[in-house]
Amino acid sequence: MPFLIGTDEAGYAPNLGPLVISASVWWVDESDAQVDLYRRLKTVVCKSPSRRSRARRLAIADSKALYSPAHGLRVLERGVLAALGLIDHCPGDWLEVWQLLDDEALAHLSSMPWHVNYDLRLPLAADAEDLARMIPKLRRGFEASGVRLVTLKSRAVFPEQFNRSTDEFGNKGEALSKITLALLADVLQHCAGEPVRIVCDKHGGRNFYGRLLQQQFPETLVEVHGESAAESIYRWGPADQRIEARFRAGGEDFMPAALASMASKYLRELAMRAFNDFWCGRVPDLAPTAGYPLDARRFRAAIHEAQLALGIADRIVWRDR
Repeated sequence: MPFLIGTDEAGYAPNLGPLVISASVWWVDESDAQVDLYRRLKTVVCKSPSRRSRARRLAIADSKALYSPAHGLRVLERGVLAALGLIDHCPGDWLEVWQLLDDEALAHLSSMPWHVNYDLRLPLAADAEDLARMIPKLRRGFEASGVRLVTLKSRAVFPEQFNRSTDEFGNKGEALSKITLALLADVLQHCAGEPVRIVCDKHGGRNFYGRLLQQQFPETLVEVHGESAAESIYRWGPADQRIEARFRAGGEDFMPAALASMASKYLRELAMRAFNDFWCGRVPDLAPTAGYPLDARRFRAAIHEAQLALGIADRIVWRDR
């Protein structure tokens, strides 16, 4: 009975706000690790929903398909909060969702003034009554289909940490891979005794992950079973607990990776909400930013005087790469 794990990130390109990496762990009651979760859960989950089907089913897909500034957070937030409900977590505010998804971030949140005493009730855009109806329906659908969501975890890498990581590892691609594999090692603790299938969305243009996997899992030989622009495949561990990891372009087609993409984007959007609220409350007529390079430079110039007056160090604001 295999475990399925997917990982994905949000915020790799921006200069402002965190890089967030997430992993979701699932269990299925069949021996075929190639099981299609979208087919198995089709009565309660959809991938590309119409407005009508979205009301009946939960959308789990690449976050880019579910969120845009023009359409808002509703569908993305509904998916993440409903998934947390499946593992008996119902966060009611901004801090609680951080505690559930990335408790390691709490120490760093208090070091940034836009996060200190920040309070935001959840859900922001999703309908709380709809979620209350949806979660029991999801539980019944998952149980009937022999599928269980085991855990959903994230790692947020804020600017100061991000800069240290890129300095330590030489570039941000290496940093992304190292942090992803460390998170993967953590969530693999939920999978003892059974085979595991992992699908990770590819890390930028990287095609070769064997060295990094061997460094992360030195106790066993990591076998290379193919490395290409489309997909890189690795296997390790004993036969009855075999782990297979695939790094795939478009990995979000795999439901566990899609949910990881959603959790990463949701946490990043919450972090940027706090960041924008702080600066827009101190700089008149300042337009919010998503943190991507061109607009980030505009935003950085606009807050410069206020940043100096407040004594806020650049290292906690700006990502160098």
